[in-house]
Amino acid sequence: MKKLAVFILTLLLLLNITACDNNLPAEEEDKSNDIVILFTSDVHGAIDSGWTYSGIDVLRRQLIAKGCKVILVDNGDAIQGEILATMTSGSAVIELMNALGYDIATIGNHEFDYGMDRFLELAEMADFPYISCNFNKMGSLVFEPYIIKNVGGTKIAFVGITTPWTLKSSTPAYFMDNNGSYVYGFMQGDEGRNLYNAVQKAVDDARAEGAKYVIAMAHLGNVAEHSPYTYADVLANTSGIDVLVDGHSHDLDQVKMKNKEGKDVLRSACGTKLEAIGYVRITPDGTITTGLYKWDNEENAVELLGLDSYMNEACKKAKETLAKTITEVVATSKVDLLTKDLDTGVRIVRNQETNIGNLCADAYRFLSGADIAFVNGGGIRSDLLKGDITREDILKVHPFGNMLCVCEATGQEILDALEFSAHAWPSETGGWLCPSGISYEIHTYIESSVEIDETGMFVGVNGEYRVKNVYVGDEPLDLNKTYTVASHNYMLQNMGDGYTMFSDNEFLQDNVMLDVQVLITYITKHLGGVIGEEYKEAQGRIIFVEKGPGN
Repeated sequence: MKKLAVFILTLLLLLNITACDNNLPAEEEDKSNDIVILFTSDVHGAIDSGWTYSGIDVLRRQLIAKGCKVILVDNGDAIQGEILATMTSGSAVIELMNALGYDIATIGNHEFDYGMDRFLELAEMADFPYISCNFNKMGSLVFEPYIIKNVGGTKIAFVGITTPWTLKSSTPAYFMDNNGSYVYGFMQGDEGRNLYNAVQKAVDDARAEGAKYVIAMAHLGNVAEHSPYTYADVLANTSGIDVLVDGHSHDLDQVKMKNKEGKDVLRSACGTKLEAIGYVRITPDGTITTGLYKWDNEENAVELLGLDSYMNEACKKAKETLAKTITEVVATSKVDLLTKDLDTGVRIVRNQETNIGNLCADAYRFLSGADIAFVNGGGIRSDLLKGDITREDILKVHPFGNMLCVCEATGQEILDALEFSAHAWPSETGGWLCPSGISYEIHTYIESSVEIDETGMFVGVNGEYRVKNVYVGDEPLDLNKTYTVASHNYMLQNMGDGYTMFSDNEFLQDNVMLDVQVLITYITKHLGGVIGEEYKEAQGRIIFVEKGPGN
């Protein structure tokens, strides 16, 4: 049966209708002289999942063979996430993108996860240009805001847009000088108008240069919490964009929006980790369509379809360099530790207590000896399933290369951190705290009074706290007492996810151990190499209270 399925899928691929969006009839694929823009987004280092880089190559060659003119672009968050990316600080992914022949890339928030200097090095390594109309240093753009491609006499402009929420979701210190002042920015502020003006200028300049079509390569997403910097905000406040290909939210939505002038703009996204390849197709008569080449199988395209591509060998060699170290079994687990709800598959590590969050936070507290430990939910990227655990499994949980730190903090600062963690609930936030050594209630009926600045950084609390009945161990939290707090440099030192309350505190332990090694050491030394039944369920460190007194 499996061989039959492989044969059928292979045949469909050869007919160039494999995994196409149902809105794209097969006969459309037979048209020649079309311009096809293939785009990837949020690959997160997963070069061999879904379609794989080899699948992109095969698809592109088939389109070219039919007479299409093909441009390949990436929409950000390519160089961070999976093991290959982490272990090479992004360089292996850049090398593979070079080999595949990407034409353009825009900048996602995770392009900065290895630090500003490293990203700029990687950008120099790339054979393709990065673009962004709003990433600037002291007011001057770091990269070109747009690039115009002359495709068979048709000028197409590609405008790069990077979410200003990068300042919060990446490591804020990477964008600062030694005095803690922001040097780099993303045209944030003024209720979004700075960003809109930057986008509009790039679009207008490109049109003035003769661009017939304008494609916005935007890493913005559709998360309401990120307003006024979502793709909907940008489109509603600009004009002149024909299509916006989007990233950041990992969705697969194909929608039609209205711009500032009430004209239709197509918005397309292609998910994450090569689960789909997005396309923008422009016919000679000017008709524009968007859609997806979807991949819905658990097995990747190379394994299931046996795709023949020069990228097969390139990817194989890159992975072989890591195979010996990352496949080593370091522990075992008797339980599944999950970032998602077991029944629904919905991600909960960013707005609920989880057993894997308990484990990771406990590791920081055990290794440091601190009173309290926190790990951000956005820093836990993968499940740990029952059975053998390898270094690769741990690396997938913590792919960012953060370092264990310990600081002193007052009870008030700790309460502020808990309140900031809970301010967006029930919405997801990467800054959701997974705690150890501390327990508390979140009274969800109380509206959050947390104040944040234009970059999403914590400013203060101006009203009643949602977080109540906080205990450190068996003792109530003393707002005037000084405690020791363990986490990683991203949150404690570098104000990651907006946690400003710790960065100026005294540090007792500074960049002691890599996050991956923290978790491995805790499991092997403290747990004896076995994650047992104590982590079968979340341990009740966070209690949600939905009704107030008398209700």
